[in-house]
Amino acid sequence: MDFGVFILAQQRGYHQSSQDVIKNSVEQTVMAEQAGFSNAWYAEHHFNNYSLSPSPLMMVAHCAAKTTRIRLGSAVCILPLYHPARFLAEVGLVDTLSDGRLELGIGSGYQQFEFERFGIKIEESAAVYDEFLDVIPMAFKNKVFEYHGKHIDILPSSIAVRPVQEPLPPIWITSGNPVTLGRGVREGHNLFVTALLNGNDAIANLRTRLEKVAEGEGKNLDRDVHFGFLRCGYASDNQAEIDAYLDCARFQRRISESLKYRRAQSDDGYMIKEVPSDTDPTMEQLKANLPVGSVNQVIDKLLAEIEILKPKHIALQTQLGDFDQKTMLRQIELWGDRIIPAVQKELAQKAAA
Repeated sequence: MDFGVFILAQQRGYHQSSQDVIKNSVEQTVMAEQAGFSNAWYAEHHFNNYSLSPSPLMMVAHCAAKTTRIRLGSAVCILPLYHPARFLAEVGLVDTLSDGRLELGIGSGYQQFEFERFGIKIEESAAVYDEFLDVIPMAFKNKVFEYHGKHIDILPSSIAVRPVQEPLPPIWITSGNPVTLGRGVREGHNLFVTALLNGNDAIANLRTRLEKVAEGEGKNLDRDVHFGFLRCGYASDNQAEIDAYLDCARFQRRISESLKYRRAQSDDGYMIKEVPSDTDPTMEQLKANLPVGSVNQVIDKLLAEIEILKPKHIALQTQLGDFDQKTMLRQIELWGDRIIPAVQKELAQKAAA
């Protein structure tokens, strides 16, 4: 079991400048490395305040120069929004610049708002994604490759800057589609999953779905599949801090759902309104569902979730909404000093028993 930070880079209002949001993302990456996290992950979104990270590969390249050990990943590159040949070339370059620390998370996207502004039909996103998944290993496992599909057509070509990781960086698949996840399992890729802000019942249901996906490919989930779990969590004896973090987590959910279900509202065409919905969890529900509370409460809740889901990696959501940066840096340090070592020690003892 290892741990990463997932950096969404949100802007909750104009009291946060875009420069500050990106600077905070970099600072959290550096702190995560110092605290002993194994990974930092960067999102990709466009044209509104939901996330100010338009290029996770550029974030990886920049943060590679600020760090030496932590692995740096895209979570995820929205493949239909890329020109395939340029994407492949940049993957090779970024893995080289990071000295082989790139984790390549990929997905098909879900926000029609973004696709429209790229002039891409979201209805074709799954098909384009599938062709990308054909091309990526082909490009890096062969000196010269070519591909002729319905959506991607590449003449005989060679990637000039090869990845340091041979033949290519680890690929992480994220999707709510069991067919897409099944292909990831079949081809030996990693999976990235989430139970959103829900509790143990949702985690158990997620485990069941993943088991079915693995079994459908003739695989054992625990033995054959490496998968990570995206999770919100916060440890503090200060209830106001916990409430502020949970409020930012609920903000993230509200904006994400408004974009996903195409009901986003904005007064100026950029800043998405945070509109409560009937499906909003209460603060008490969030406290019951998530690993929040004292250090010991967070450790116990994490261990209970791990027992149910059995992931190989947990990515902690750090930069959400307008949560105070200095407080979050202290939180990342706390996880590295106390929570992660305690969880790993307990898991090691159980494995040895």
